[in-house]
Amino acid sequence: MTAAWIAGSGVPPTGPIPDGRPAGSVEIIDLNGLRNIEFGDTEQELARRGILLTNMDACGPTLAGHDTVSPVFVEDKLVLLWVGDPMRTPEGITAGSPIDEVWARYPQVSRLHAPQGTYRLDGLLARSGDRAYLFLHDGHTVRKTIAGYADWARRLFEEGAGPC
Repeated sequence: MTAAWIAGSGVPPTGPIPDGRPAGSVEIIDLNGLRNIEFGDTEQELARRGILLTNMDACGPTLAGHDTVSPVFVEDKLVLLWVGDPMRTPEGITAGSPIDEVWARYPQVSRLHAPQGTYRLDGLLARSGDRAYLFLHDGHTVRKTIAGYADWARRLFEEGAGPC
């Protein structure tokens, strides 16, 4: 499990965005993934398409053209994406969104409490079937968004794992 989290981060790639998006544009992360990346895709498939970069000086693979996204693979399958600003959910939630907005847009959200005495953030888990968003927050604002398979998001939260 720890190896999966270690493999889920890296140095942001540089260079042109391969799908023609303007640099700095806002992209949507939904419960299927990104426009050209879906949960369940294999590392080999993403590498063959030139999306997964593994030869960079990083602690894990990176995604071409997605400099604020860290993929997490388990048993060769993409299970989670850690995303940062300017990535947004279809409902408009991003790093910096007030947690009241999370509650308003995801009324069935579940609270996840970080263990006392740790420096970990609390979470809000917005689940839909086998997928979920995990919004890590400081009590006021979202600090990080994780999207993917709900069981892996909860497990990540419980183990306190994250990108390196």
